[in-house]
Amino acid sequence: MTQPQPAGDAVIDSVSVLGEDSRRRMFAFIRRARRPVTRDEAAASVGISRKLAAFHLDKLVDAGLLRARYAAPDGVRRVGRQPKVYEATDAQITLNIPDRRHELLAGLLVDAVLDEGRDENALEAAVRVARRRGQELGEAERDRARPGRLGAERGLTVCERLLDEQGYEPFRESPTGLRLRNCPFHPLAARAPELVCAMNRAFLAGCLDGLGVGGIDAVLDPRPGECCVRLAPVGTGHPARSDGSARTDGTEEAARADESARADDGAEPGEGG
Repeated sequence: MTQPQPAGDAVIDSVSVLGEDSRRRMFAFIRRARRPVTRDEAAASVGISRKLAAFHLDKLVDAGLLRARYAAPDGVRRVGRQPKVYEATDAQITLNIPDRRHELLAGLLVDAVLDEGRDENALEAAVRVARRRGQELGEAERDRARPGRLGAERGLTVCERLLDEQGYEPFRESPTGLRLRNCPFHPLAARAPELVCAMNRAFLAGCLDGLGVGGIDAVLDPRPGECCVRLAPVGTGHPARSDGSARTDGTEEAARADESARADDGAEPGEGG
């Protein structure tokens, strides 16, 4: 079964496609036109042949930056075959190395604000929503891959592929241990480690639940330059609670996460924000 292309690779491919001057100028022309554009119009916009324009336009379609269909560019249907026209997609290109997922974090926080219950505070709502989103992601991957029953080792293999797509840069440190070399929520984790690290841990615990991985927990284990969470056998470290919420005695954990995040951000331990 073909594996989905990591999101970062897809962005790099899109940027590479736009590296050619005529292609980039045609793409800009079509975006500004705000209507379907024919090959002839695209070719004239940059002063190249129709045949060469068709080659570049198809490259932009393959990269997901344009979509193509057969239609009258002015919307008036005429007798005979309709010309092939191109228009911009809604694709947004943001290249971050290492990968950052601030839009995911922002979406979770918005959902938490809108869905906060009367019997919970903002942190509890954010953690609950993060776990639910992770579980939905895990369930979607399980439905797609249909891996069957997942024990610790095989479950981590499936989880590794999923988290690679999410920008975590997973590294298999042992058959039943997975470290995450990148924090997709950095540098926001450095500003609010108790909130962001708790949400991150709940999100990853939800992914495990959704995938149905047995014998593995998301545990808080911050290290400089890495994600504050690792995936390890049950009983190792401090796992997320079953409801995904932060531990009530998490002062020391939050301090460790804060120090790790600050070290990753170039600050000395104990240095103020």
